[in-house]
Amino acid sequence: MAAISEVESHTSGGRDVEKDVAQAQPTTELPEDSKQELDDDSTHVQEGVKRVEAITAVWSQKSLWSTFALLWLVCFVSALLASIDTALSPYVTSSFSRHGLLAVINIAARVIGGVVTLSIGKLIDIRGRMEGFVGSLLLITVGMIMKATCQNVETYAAAQVFTWVGKVALGFIIDVFVADITTLKNRMIIFAINSTPNLATTFAGPRIAELFYKKVNFRWAFGAFTIILLVVSLPVVFILYYHERKAKKLGLLRPKSGRTRLQSTIHYIGEFDIIGAILISGGFTLITLPFSLVSSASHSWHSASIIVMIVMGVVGLAAFVIWEKYFARVNFFPFEFLKDRTFLGAVMSHFVVFMTTFIWDAYYSSYLQVVHGLSISIANYVLNAYSLTSYFTGPFIALYIHYTGHVKYPALVAVPIYLLGTALIIYFRVPGAKVGYLAMCQVLVGFGVGMIGQMAQLATMACVRHQDVAVALAIYGLFGSVGSSVGYAVAGGLWTNILPVKLYEFLPDDAKNMTATIYGDINQQMKYPIGTPIRDAVIEAYGDVMRKMVIVGSALIPLTIICVAVWRNINVKKLEAVEKRARGNVF
Repeated sequence: MAAISEVESHTSGGRDVEKDVAQAQPTTELPEDSKQELDDDSTHVQEGVKRVEAITAVWSQKSLWSTFALLWLVCFVSALLASIDTALSPYVTSSFSRHGLLAVINIAARVIGGVVTLSIGKLIDIRGRMEGFVGSLLLITVGMIMKATCQNVETYAAAQVFTWVGKVALGFIIDVFVADITTLKNRMIIFAINSTPNLATTFAGPRIAELFYKKVNFRWAFGAFTIILLVVSLPVVFILYYHERKAKKLGLLRPKSGRTRLQSTIHYIGEFDIIGAILISGGFTLITLPFSLVSSASHSWHSASIIVMIVMGVVGLAAFVIWEKYFARVNFFPFEFLKDRTFLGAVMSHFVVFMTTFIWDAYYSSYLQVVHGLSISIANYVLNAYSLTSYFTGPFIALYIHYTGHVKYPALVAVPIYLLGTALIIYFRVPGAKVGYLAMCQVLVGFGVGMIGQMAQLATMACVRHQDVAVALAIYGLFGSVGSSVGYAVAGGLWTNILPVKLYEFLPDDAKNMTATIYGDINQQMKYPIGTPIRDAVIEAYGDVMRKMVIVGSALIPLTIICVAVWRNINVKKLEAVEKRARGNVF
């Protein structure tokens, strides 16, 4: 992500996209105007952007399509690893008798993952896409090694941060690179194709996880698929490295800066604004964590530790704003982008969708196994019907964008579908309901969320120039990550404060002393057959807290309508003429 100059701040945050389209029409004599100048003027283009533009200038159509194919393979293995990880997560925390901390572990990981994408955006704009790609693989590898060898829940929590940050970074860099080699009209087609592996991994991941858990152990699952991910990623690194060297030989890239290692270190510390990154990630984490930890505090909300965390979180965010406004040499967060109402509405819709979803989705896999007696694989099939529908409809939505160029209207249609699917969950997520109805609700929610997500992501990219796409996608990802962390915080707060109380209330008198043991371990919860007094008490407690989660999530969904309504009616098909200039060999 580049340092935002005065020229850039006027053109990205407040740029009128529709005006640019009008200027790009063949009948005018202005096709060489502002967007062309700003995209081509090397004074305002960071080194990483220059590198990828040089690569697309020297590679062939064969290399272009080979890269698409290899990126698809990386997406497949990454999605499979993520699916296995999600399915095993309740059992890893339960192995340390800390099943209730499932949401807490994800809060910090999500916040840090979202914030880090901005730093990664800076990295790949300043250094290059290849370096960011390799760095994300390194983070995933470190996280998975820690998971495979962890001996306590603290190590697992740290591993989850490394893994999630690496996963988010890998997906982010692949999206940015796809944006580098496509135009807006065709971009969502490749995005959708890269999501199609999830159609297979939705079913394969939970089944593989179950086999590893029962036949071997969860540790080998993490290790094996980390190795596979590294193997399939190496050809992508080779292609980027080869064509970058080719561009250097042809003189399309400038030589190294000539700075010493110490000078480079000082330079990049300033460019990445590490202080700003620490303040914003620490602030959000400290504000959201207390909701899940308050039940274990000695004096609940009156506990000194809880109060200090919230106060320090607020102070951290306030300090971040002051630091960015008055002291930062390079702003960590480009606030000027938020002046564009379409950009702001798009990222806020992503925030609201993730927040509302994770309020009721955080413990859903555990609910399906405990309340309905489903296996690991079947429970995750139902859970993943949400994402499965989103990925299945993605290519069709992308084709609709390709032929019509419309962005806003499909998103407005999707919001009521999302609301309907979530509202129906309130009715059907009760003990005794048929699992088929729960899967139906997941399908409706997945269709609505998938359409909103694709349109919001495209609207975000349509508001900025090519050299700012990495920044735009990083901000989009940040809002989604913070939204999911807020959702996890609410879910964790409801779970840790209500479930233990309800378990104690519903358990038979001779089993009340087992409340803490049952609460902390999903295996203990499923140890007793359905129909026995203890299992029925657990099911009743689950039903009570889950119903409250869904009601809270549904009540917040109408905010999405407001977020989408403020978008301008951008037609990305009409932007094609502007984008085709000076982009090299792209799709």
